[in-house]
Amino acid sequence: MQEVLHSFGFDPEQFELSPLGSGLIHQTWLVKAGGVGSYVLQEVNTSVFKKPGDIAANMDLLEQHLREFHPAYFLPLPIKTLTGKPFVQLKGETFRMFHFVRNSHAFTRCETPQQAYEAARQFGNFTAAFSHFNAEKLNLTIPGFHDLSHRWAQFQYAIKNGSKERLKKNQNDIDLFSKGYSIVETFELIKSDKDFKQHVIHHDTKISNILFDDMDKGICVIDLDTVMPGYFISDLGDMMRTYLSPADEEEKDFSKISIRTEYVEAILKGYLEKMSVCLSEKEIRYCFYSGEFMIYMQALRFMTDHLNNDQYYGARYENHNLVRALNQICLLEQYRKIKPEFQSVMASFGSPS
Repeated sequence: MQEVLHSFGFDPEQFELSPLGSGLIHQTWLVKAGGVGSYVLQEVNTSVFKKPGDIAANMDLLEQHLREFHPAYFLPLPIKTLTGKPFVQLKGETFRMFHFVRNSHAFTRCETPQQAYEAARQFGNFTAAFSHFNAEKLNLTIPGFHDLSHRWAQFQYAIKNGSKERLKKNQNDIDLFSKGYSIVETFELIKSDKDFKQHVIHHDTKISNILFDDMDKGICVIDLDTVMPGYFISDLGDMMRTYLSPADEEEKDFSKISIRTEYVEAILKGYLEKMSVCLSEKEIRYCFYSGEFMIYMQALRFMTDHLNNDQYYGARYENHNLVRALNQICLLEQYRKIKPEFQSVMASFGSPS
């Protein structure tokens, strides 16, 4: 660690290092350096992000665009090393550094409609800031990440090649998941429709990827590793998936899964504040579909992993990924019930539903 910190210009004898955050992908520390402020040090998980140089190249492109067109927009980007590099590689490990955003905090769960509004507003403003940027210039840091057709193909492969014991035991569940294929078909249509644009999409819009100030107002978007070209349904849909229910994907008691309709209005109001002028009329008609898209895709991913003996997500207990998959299917069912309310909110904004 001393060698890593020295690469960023720190005196190895004058710093304090402590764990920071609860992220599952990267390991992160708070660095307090004597007299020069606080920083965030992060080890990049190269098992997930196999080409950290691609992430760095994306960040450079975003920074150049903001400097030219939106210099006032705040986006925490990595600090360069003393030799001008975006990260340090030592003994097969990759580290990067950020300025610590003072007087900021994050939430692990969305607990109020105001939080939902602020987060949605930040994610909407992020994509809107790059509305005139060619998103296809960005590297695909995780190829196929939100490609529902790809996730469906993985599910079909697992049905043919997964655990024979689990395939036999969970046939009814497999049949249940297969009934959602119409969501995949809609995605196929979107991919071939010229009215659907490839935007600069965050792809991981959970509430913990927004920093808030002391008044719980959104400050900025963080965790930019999954920023790639994509459809708006990814970001809006993941907010629907992770903000609307008081129960998250780990909940075993499905009776606790419900939709907080007041959060629907908060998300749409915040996201469309800037994005409404960036989306085509046809795209806006698919706001409700965005929730179906992301909830079903995550359900498929959990179910696929269960059939593959938990190779990707792992499992903390027997049938962990099956529980998570069925949790998401329950959420999808609850979400579909509020479609009339959703359309009413859209109509109140003067938007097509």
